[in-house]
Amino acid sequence: MDVAVKTEEKGRNKIHPQKFALLAALAGIMMMFAAFTSAFVVRRAAGNWLEFRLPDMFFYNTGVILLSSLTMHSAYYFFKKGNVLLYRSLLVATLILGLTFVYLQYQGWVAMYDIGLPISGPVSGSFIYLISGVHAAHVLGGIAVLVVALLHAIVLPFKVTPRRKLRFEMSLIYWHFVDFLWVYLLIFFVLQS
Repeated sequence: MDVAVKTEEKGRNKIHPQKFALLAALAGIMMMFAAFTSAFVVRRAAGNWLEFRLPDMFFYNTGVILLSSLTMHSAYYFFKKGNVLLYRSLLVATLILGLTFVYLQYQGWVAMYDIGLPISGPVSGSFIYLISGVHAAHVLGGIAVLVVALLHAIVLPFKVTPRRKLRFEMSLIYWHFVDFLWVYLLIFFVLQS
């Protein structure tokens, strides 16, 4: 009995290896974006920098990604509570909001082009395209994860198992990460304008 309790207590203090790998990957992604934003600051200080107002579309999509984080977290909550209808519905809503975010990101790039900032134009605009484009690629990766999660929610019989809970937690962590990352980037862009 004591051995079982000790083993259980040890398990509570350890992070699952897959979750640890995800967190390590997210740390690497964060370092990449820190390098991008550092390069942005250094290049801006070098002079020959065109200042411009960030198109409003980038602010609209911020609201969308924040809402998607809320729907994803709510889906996880209802998954654990066993409310299948809300769990599935909120996953669908998160997927739609994720796709909407990417669409609005594209519209932000179109707005930049329309004000005379093509991707091959001034370096200040090129940095925005690069940084927001790489972020959008990470959101698309999250959308792929959402599609798989939604397929599991629809195709597999509903059960809250440790394995499914872990998968959902990892999806949730990643989705919150891309949300946080976009908010960081937007604040950075605004402060650097």
